[in-house]
Amino acid sequence: MSPVYTKDDLIALKPRHDSFVGVDSDGCVFPTMEIKQKQCFHGLIVSNWKLEKIEAYVRETAEFVNLYSRHRGQNRFPCLLLTFDLLRDHPGVKASGVALPSTVRLKTFIESGRPLGNPELERVVAETGDPELAAVLKWSHDVNTAVARVVRSIRPFKGVKESFDAIAKHSDAICVSQTPTEALVREWDENALTGYVAVIAGQELGTKAEHLAMATQGKYPPDRVLMIGDALGDLRAARAVRARFFPINPGHEEASWERFHQEAYARVLAGTYGGPYETALIQHFESLLPESPPWISRA
Repeated sequence: MSPVYTKDDLIALKPRHDSFVGVDSDGCVFPTMEIKQKQCFHGLIVSNWKLEKIEAYVRETAEFVNLYSRHRGQNRFPCLLLTFDLLRDHPGVKASGVALPSTVRLKTFIESGRPLGNPELERVVAETGDPELAAVLKWSHDVNTAVARVVRSIRPFKGVKESFDAIAKHSDAICVSQTPTEALVREWDENALTGYVAVIAGQELGTKAEHLAMATQGKYPPDRVLMIGDALGDLRAARAVRARFFPINPGHEEASWERFHQEAYARVLAGTYGGPYETALIQHFESLLPESPPWISRA
């Protein structure tokens, strides 16, 4: 039976080593970002809100937000909101005359401070009966169903297993993600990776920054805490707890893991990772993630 992780599990973690590693999952450990987004998330935006007439623009916008921009890797609900916001200004959508759904209630939910997962959204829909949020909840449930059906037997990037073997010898570790925990546990179990981490923390346990704070604060010096991720949200989570950050560069994942295993992790353990070395890695990483969508430059 798969474990059920709680916030108490994060808070109760006791150091076995003097360093700590948090690692993201989708797009970082596993090449699952493209298949999940393109085959599950985006098509269901089209079908659930009956946007077939502008499907090409929906997919272009959703791919930019979720895969090819500075917004990559964020929680699904803010990404859905941003997708609709960008679609409103897309020249192709404006020319189509297609009406987009209201996202006022979704924005309120996101800004409420509530945990951004299905369980909390279910509570809000039950309390309010709001049809806009009910539609978002249906989409989110449909996404989870599609992911469970479609995303199977995805192996980790080359270099992950070797890196995890090294981490296990010297550092405590957890998975830090905004994917639902059920999907994370299934994917990590399928690949015999669960034993490498003390906790698999998904969206139900809070934000990535909260995961890191609960697991590390008061237990490790900040410069002995490392977050490994493929999105700017991972970098922000690391900075929120004053931790180090190692980027898995989108499109260059295997080379990134090779660099981590061959040189970067040794620098973390030796205390020479921070400074110019880390700065150069992050600057290159940020250059791969644009802020403006491509259709703005085409306008």
